[in-house]
Amino acid sequence: MKVFTQIRKAISLGVMLSVTGMAVAQPKYVFYFIGDGMGINEVTNAQVYNKNVLKNDKPLLMTTFPVISMAMSYSSNSDVTDSAAAGTALATGHKTKNGMLGMAPDTTAVTSIAKMLFDDGYGIGLVTSVAIDDATPGAFYTHVANRNQFYDTGRMLAESGYQFAAGAALRGTKDADGKDNGLMDYFAENGVSVSYGLDGIDTKAERLLVLSPFHEKNNNCIGYTIDSIPGALTLPALTRAGLDHLKRVSPDRFFMMVEGGNIDHAGHGNDGGTSVREVINFNEAIQVAYDFYLEHPDETLIVVTADHETGGMSVGCAATGYSVQAHNVSGQTMSKEAFNDFCRDFYKAGHDNPWEDMEEALRSKLGFWNIVKLNPDEEERLRDKFEDVFVRNENDEKKTLYASYNGFVTFVYDMLNYKSGFGWTTGSHTGSPVPVYAVGADAMLFTNPVDNTELPKLIMKSLGKELK
Repeated sequence: MKVFTQIRKAISLGVMLSVTGMAVAQPKYVFYFIGDGMGINEVTNAQVYNKNVLKNDKPLLMTTFPVISMAMSYSSNSDVTDSAAAGTALATGHKTKNGMLGMAPDTTAVTSIAKMLFDDGYGIGLVTSVAIDDATPGAFYTHVANRNQFYDTGRMLAESGYQFAAGAALRGTKDADGKDNGLMDYFAENGVSVSYGLDGIDTKAERLLVLSPFHEKNNNCIGYTIDSIPGALTLPALTRAGLDHLKRVSPDRFFMMVEGGNIDHAGHGNDGGTSVREVINFNEAIQVAYDFYLEHPDETLIVVTADHETGGMSVGCAATGYSVQAHNVSGQTMSKEAFNDFCRDFYKAGHDNPWEDMEEALRSKLGFWNIVKLNPDEEERLRDKFEDVFVRNENDEKKTLYASYNGFVTFVYDMLNYKSGFGWTTGSHTGSPVPVYAVGADAMLFTNPVDNTELPKLIMKSLGKELK
């Protein structure tokens, strides 16, 4: 309690100095956390789950930061941005068209704060729970007219000189015929040590690229927190690895961007139980940086935001009225994607008593009947949908950006969301404002609501620099 009080006093002093105009030290260490798809409702539902289900008396760390604001997220050609345009805005301070990465709408290359700081002698680390050549991390080092130019994006990462990068995979390592195109050799030529997992990484290397040990099986993400995949990378562990590396190779000053990409994937799938766990996992990654901040309170700035909101998630819905029943996802042990894989294998295997076997799976994997109470009408509709798909082969498959789900899986997770109070309006992005949280040296620069293009400019301002 004494330590907590001291921390709050230190924060209050920093706020007072900023407000009164007295000198505040410029940060040497900057952490930029981007929750992909993380709107304020995703944070709120995770907060409810954290408090009411996990029984945690401490709120999510990011929500306790002394500065809380918001940012607009629209792109240059749409009120609803994609991740490429939003990533470009957050990395470079420039609006661009959806689908474009590191370029202005006229295809002129624009420079990211990571590049500017690297050229000025800062260590640079990029971490994500999705592919390292995906839109958000890519915005900090690449310039392509189409975000799917993975080979070009990969080469630019190799050429960047950045000391640390980590994510699920590189997706541009094969040519159109599926043959090796030499991209990984190019990383070696540029002095990058590549590791598939955190075990056995080269602790003496100047440059590190860490990829998932399952990169060939799943190149879109390192795995959802809820699926508890043995041997899978986690965002907090990657954040810690990146921090340790930067402390070794650039101890005097560094910039680190950390993306919680799986929040967006869960939002596209309208998977509320997975979403809340991914936000909490993202919050745990922030804790890694915050622990460092406590050791260097006058030299560290932490900024947390999102590129956009995904799914149009609500806090409460028609079924729950004036409440969120987050306990109904406490028995969910599988992401929607994992359960879809389970159902595919279930169908192929054949069963003497298929509905009874599926009932047991719904109990053990999703908490149906044990936690999620069903009335007779709901149970009848659930069984009817099961027979539509598994008996009558009437499979109304639903495709989202990252996955496809059979009709039964969609029905099951819609019911789980409905019972929990997690409403969804879309399987795509929305134009809702996104939250901004900040703590540390010059955090008060982020007090006012802003456009997302202002955030990198304010980070550079805190460092006494100007974004070009």
